[in-house]
Amino acid sequence: MTAVVITQPMLFPWPGFFEQLMLADAYLYLDDAQFSKGSFTNRIQVKYGDDRRWMTIPLAGKGSFQPIAELKATDGDWKSAHRALLAQSLADAPHRDDALGLLDAAYAHDDLCDLLIASIEEPARYLGIGSGRDIGRTTACKVQGTSWQRVLDLVLDQRGTRYLTGHGAARYLDHDAFEAAGVGVEYMAYSLTPWPQGKGAFTPYVTILDLIAHTGRDAITYLRPATVAWRPFLEQRRENP
Repeated sequence: MTAVVITQPMLFPWPGFFEQLMLADAYLYLDDAQFSKGSFTNRIQVKYGDDRRWMTIPLAGKGSFQPIAELKATDGDWKSAHRALLAQSLADAPHRDDALGLLDAAYAHDDLCDLLIASIEEPARYLGIGSGRDIGRTTACKVQGTSWQRVLDLVLDQRGTRYLTGHGAARYLDHDAFEAAGVGVEYMAYSLTPWPQGKGAFTPYVTILDLIAHTGRDAITYLRPATVAWRPFLEQRRENP
């Protein structure tokens, strides 16, 4: 069985995303999707004591009506500003240099979409996740269409039999159509496993770099991937809206 994950490029996502990545046999970056303002494409939160702060890449034209593959950052020294913010956020973390090194490796890319993808692939390599994954970009695919039908066609194009997705997809997927096509839909059951995070209350909803900075190579042991089939998942949502 081939498990397929399809997601937009994102800036150093939270640890739950990497639990999803651990389960993927084939992984597609949806880089031809239109940028959505307020998404996690160009921003992520970092812990700051008891607070959280946004680390955001400023976009030329605010990214309006552009596919992610064509996004460009504004001029300015935002890369240095991000590094300073992250260094301050992780000041007491024992593996801070590892996290900053991953930031530097991703930020060495000039093309913004390449940078966003590297901000996933660099931590994945550090964690030892998915060295055997098939990785592609939808800009290189010939699969057209919109909404759930395109998602299904992309999964079938990858010879997928399982589609693993985040919770937001429950709003638009036609689960019966996937099942009729021989593809099982599974939703992530994020573990939200706590890690030693330093000062302030724990939160899992920050960049993967926080987990790496505090636990180093042991970070992978805090990722415990699991999924729920779509029927029980939707039932759980009805019972606990």
